[in-house]
Amino acid sequence: MSKSSTEAEILEVLEEDAKASYGEIADAVGVSKPTVRKYIRELEDEGTILGYSAEVDPKKMGGRTVSLVGIDAESDRFLGVVESLKRIEPVRKLYISSGDHDLLAEVVTNDNSSLRETLADEVDSVEGVDASHPTVLQERVK
Repeated sequence: MSKSSTEAEILEVLEEDAKASYGEIADAVGVSKPTVRKYIRELEDEGTILGYSAEVDPKKMGGRTVSLVGIDAESDRFLGVVESLKRIEPVRKLYISSGDHDLLAEVVTNDNSSLRETLADEVDSVEGVDASHPTVLQERVK
């Protein structure tokens, strides 16, 4: 088995279950625990694995509003917009997009009113943001 396919299989197991033990990963991939440990250390060192986290459904934590917000940015201010948006606390995840909008942000707020305030007071006020287009997520099904 080549190194790249072993790495890919280890990453696949970790993406499915970030809490998987070295033994569980080794069994799933068909290599030894020390081999898994070595690959994971290398993947962390090179920045392929950025970290480990629990994926939580914010709506199950007291009626939160979760939205995906498409953000249009002025091209000459794009990098500044990205840096500013990364500092806004309700912006949980931020992606550069090749779709209808320059950026997509996952924004988690207490309710729809808080979402409107966050967009108006924080996101739309960032120098270089042309517009924001929120889509409120109703229910996670997968």
